[in-house]
Amino acid sequence: MLRYLLLLLSTLLFAPATLAVDEKDLLPIDQAFVLSAKVVARDKIEFTWKIAPGYYLYKHRMGVSSVDGKFKTNALQLPEGAHKKDQFFGDVQTYRSTVVGIQTGTVADDVSSVSFLVKYQGCADLGVCYPPHKKTITLPLPVATQTGSNTLNLNANKKSDLFGGTKITTDSMPLPAEQAFQFEAIVNTANELLLRFTPAAGYYLYRDKTKINIVSDNNAVVAGELQWPPAQSHKDEYFGDVAVFFDLVEAKFPLHLKDSKARDIILKASFIGCQENGICYAPMKREITLSLPAGGKTGVPVSAKPQTTFTFIAWLQALLLALGGGLILNLMPCVLPVLSLKALSLVEGADNKRNARKKALWYSAGVMISFAVVGAIVIALRHAGLALGWGFQLQQPVVVAVLALVMLAVGLSLSGVYQIGAGFAGVGQKLTESSGYKGDFFTGVLAVVVASPCTAPLMGGALAFAFATSPLIAMSVFLALGLGLALPFLLIAFVPAFAKLLPKPGAWMETLKQVLAFPMYLTAAWLISVLAAQRGSTGVLLILAGSIALAFALWLWERSRYSEKKFSRVFVLLALLATAYTVFAIYKIKDAPIKSVTSESHVAYSAKALASLQKDNRQVLVNMTADWCISCKTNEATVFLRPAFKKLLEETNTVYMVGDYTNVDPAITKFLELHNAVGVPLYVVYSAKNPEGKTLPAILTPGMVDEALRDAK
Repeated sequence: MLRYLLLLLSTLLFAPATLAVDEKDLLPIDQAFVLSAKVVARDKIEFTWKIAPGYYLYKHRMGVSSVDGKFKTNALQLPEGAHKKDQFFGDVQTYRSTVVGIQTGTVADDVSSVSFLVKYQGCADLGVCYPPHKKTITLPLPVATQTGSNTLNLNANKKSDLFGGTKITTDSMPLPAEQAFQFEAIVNTANELLLRFTPAAGYYLYRDKTKINIVSDNNAVVAGELQWPPAQSHKDEYFGDVAVFFDLVEAKFPLHLKDSKARDIILKASFIGCQENGICYAPMKREITLSLPAGGKTGVPVSAKPQTTFTFIAWLQALLLALGGGLILNLMPCVLPVLSLKALSLVEGADNKRNARKKALWYSAGVMISFAVVGAIVIALRHAGLALGWGFQLQQPVVVAVLALVMLAVGLSLSGVYQIGAGFAGVGQKLTESSGYKGDFFTGVLAVVVASPCTAPLMGGALAFAFATSPLIAMSVFLALGLGLALPFLLIAFVPAFAKLLPKPGAWMETLKQVLAFPMYLTAAWLISVLAAQRGSTGVLLILAGSIALAFALWLWERSRYSEKKFSRVFVLLALLATAYTVFAIYKIKDAPIKSVTSESHVAYSAKALASLQKDNRQVLVNMTADWCISCKTNEATVFLRPAFKKLLEETNTVYMVGDYTNVDPAITKFLELHNAVGVPLYVVYSAKNPEGKTLPAILTPGMVDEALRDAK
């Protein structure tokens, strides 16, 4: 077993690293090893493999077995192969060019057809080996009194007339998928396509196993719901009671447009069908390019968007999750520096209970209103068709730059570089540092802006519910989240037992105030690292220059307060203008830096790459992450960057795929929506057992990942 695993691992890890083999250089397995079957007699079947030049098959990895038990098989008879010392299997025999295997056995006289499972495995001389491959073959047998043969080429690729509308007939031998199930599509109007599925006689199509997707520039075309005619009820041995179509069927496919321009679109169809009393085909994929005319109706109706069925219980659960998520959010490192300021403020006002209550109420108002505003913005933009997720503000470089400067300014104030005074110099910091209620309110605002990206891992289900339900219900969820974040301060201000926990004011507070400056500097440094991923070294240079200009302006302002020289304030204004210019320059950087997340241990996410790996029956772990996501970075440090994780990937033959959501990425947003996630981190395991993907918890441990990857095998 270990040798087999090593062989598979060599395909993924060692061969590409040492030989730099491109997948495009390899033939599909059905072209590298073309399999056909021939009925020589009722008790004798020939299996022939035509092997492409530069490829070979392992003798000991070839086998034939009866699927339905009708054909009692003997051992497969294979000729002597070329002897080879293989680094994985040891002494083996291999075949090149052509090899014929003879399968003998016994079969009852009343059996008219038999099915076989054929297994084989081979490699390319380039140094890449294919995973073990299986094919199911159904062959008609001559009647017991007759002799003869029938040959079935399982790799035929005959072109059929997709536009003639002619009904295809077939005998008991399975047809190639292109002939068994024809598919065509035409543009009916700018807002509607007409799709036609034509099963051959004796074949049927599953209605509910059909998926249609639209690919267009800037996601300007949104697919509606496929409108089927009545289907036939069918008792299926694979899926039970299902709705199927045995004959030609036409379905209308509405399109929702964001603008009325003419454009080309790509229609991608995936469907499953079977031969009646015969084989079932693997999911068939077809792709058609169509040209939509101009002048279509625009707008995406609510019915075209995913909806969540509202129930009181579901709403109550979402509220409780939001409240709990807000409470836990107080402990997250992204919000802790801001909350430390509010704690210090409450200590200062501990002797005046009335004043402490007002402070807590104003802070809570800032938190709850901010959560409602941020939530409303995301919902509005998502309904408008923009691909935004929760925490979107930190995907905007200007917001990141401004937050970094605010954190620096607050830190400098705590360190005593300047004191808040009257006039324009204190405008930014007065919002969070002033002892008045305005300062309490804007401390709550700042806490929400910095904290919301950390929210998604704590309450993804509640946020998903909010985004999929009505705006009014969504607002209640966001307010519950805000209440959870503000609740500790409300309890301290209004419950005497909690208020007694606060220490008495004293000289120690000045030292604590200076100590709290350093978490602010760390937060500013973290935000600059996020900006580096978004705008590269140029963005870092600009924000550092802006930070220096801001520090100079604040220092000079403090000195000017005790000087009668008016010209010094002119320099303060110039320094602040220089700071503002650096933020503007960051905004003007048009293109994000090219950031490859592909390495020896993982590959970059793309829907196409994921689909290709799934088609090859590969197990895949998808990690959706972002540089501004604290939970993502914590999981990477504790799980994904450890040597044990790399070893786990090798042992489970898993491809590790990473998607970077640091900048706005509609493809990743679509992936998040597919899994009912509103933000990162998101971890999904795909395997033959879980083709639709199994979502892992947002907060991971090595044991969780180990169990998930091994159980998926």
